[in-house]
Amino acid sequence: MTTRRELVAALQEIAGPRNVLWRREDLLVYEFDGTVETQMPDAVVLPANAEETARVVQLCNRARVPVTPRGAGTGLSGGAVPTRRGVVIATARMREIFELDPVNQVAMVGPGLANIQLSEAAAVHGLFFAPDPSSQKACTIGGNVAENAGGPHCLALGVTQNHVLGLEVVTAAGEITWLGVRTQEPTGYDLRGAFIGSEGTLGIATRVVVRLLPLPPSVVTLLAIFDSLEQASETVSAIIGAGMVPAALEMMDRLTIKAAEAGLKCGYPPDAGAVLLIELDGIAELASEQAARAREACFACGATGVRVARDPAERADLWRGRKHAIGALGHIAPNYYILDGVVPRSRLVDVMARVTAIGAEYGLAIANVFHAGDGNLHPCILFDSREPGATERVLKAGGAIMQACVDAGGALSGEHGIGYEKQRYMRWLYNDDDLENMGRLRGVFGNAGDFNPCKVLPSGAGCGELARQQAALRAAGPDAYV
Repeated sequence: MTTRRELVAALQEIAGPRNVLWRREDLLVYEFDGTVETQMPDAVVLPANAEETARVVQLCNRARVPVTPRGAGTGLSGGAVPTRRGVVIATARMREIFELDPVNQVAMVGPGLANIQLSEAAAVHGLFFAPDPSSQKACTIGGNVAENAGGPHCLALGVTQNHVLGLEVVTAAGEITWLGVRTQEPTGYDLRGAFIGSEGTLGIATRVVVRLLPLPPSVVTLLAIFDSLEQASETVSAIIGAGMVPAALEMMDRLTIKAAEAGLKCGYPPDAGAVLLIELDGIAELASEQAARAREACFACGATGVRVARDPAERADLWRGRKHAIGALGHIAPNYYILDGVVPRSRLVDVMARVTAIGAEYGLAIANVFHAGDGNLHPCILFDSREPGATERVLKAGGAIMQACVDAGGALSGEHGIGYEKQRYMRWLYNDDDLENMGRLRGVFGNAGDFNPCKVLPSGAGCGELARQQAALRAAGPDAYV
């Protein structure tokens, strides 16, 4: 048994006393991410580089202390929740831009760099980083890599995996290595691809080489207004079926629109049943021609109106409403539980009807805001966690919604990851052989069960021992670590 005091002292020797948190009041903000699950770590360490990160991982491995990697804590699947306590390794100090090469259109950055800061730095050279999660002002590149994050503008350009060329990583064994290269077409097995989206179960990225793209020469942004969610859903298939792949194709329902307009004043019609935010880019002639075709498709499916953003300021307002809509739901309820299912576009109407029925069945309001173009749904279940039994009811409703997505031929996640939240659903899609082979990959990177435990795979890495360990910890006293 290693005492907590000994653990903290050893961490301070590696990263310095200022970069190790151990007091309860400091640890409180590290016990949760964007989900409803919570667990307080025993300590948090903020290393400065790969070398310090590797030493921390090696220390924890020797002491059999669980490790939980953490970026900005904006994740929405419980991936950064320290389910078995232990040490949280936070990457917030590693936020440098080591290189920005406009000729080769690549950049090398630290994992703690905020997503939007990369695009702001690249914009000076007429470039941008395509993945743009709605939390991009806060979320970090390392977290984007861990979750294979997407965003509203990933319909045509792809998610994080499509824009990362190479990674410096500290493996779960505490070794420093590079995965991938700076070229577009690396040879050999794609360990880079295996690492991206592994949700902190294989290691921690300490440097990331990303691909940058030229800013589009012209952008047209449309807001299509509908009386019903069904009409808007049918329009999504109509636009894609007409041979267009917009830069973005986003949908919001009546409840979300009302919340966004009340809190953000972004110009949405508060009485609409649903709106589609459609963005087309490219050379001016092509963007204008496709915008006209998209407008026709909207009216053919029952749109009551289609607005075109007249200038960059109006475009920014429309996107502000979409990207901050979830936060605006606080005008309706104090808590929300956001889901991340994926369904074929052709099943949007059916699945959204099922989501509405599940809300009614459990007596819960559900606001919908999602990446309609690729069928990535984000139902937000609204509730008050102070109400007895409310959280349990919400989790049951969430499970029913995820089951509806899978039944429709969809998947458990489009961009938020599996994390702790959905690992118990993995058997819906994978058999025992599949799951065993996934677990073997962890061993290749040195994860014997203590590196981000209880994540992604069912009963992951000793989760069943959690209650026993916590009971033993309480019995041993406040200075003990089990």
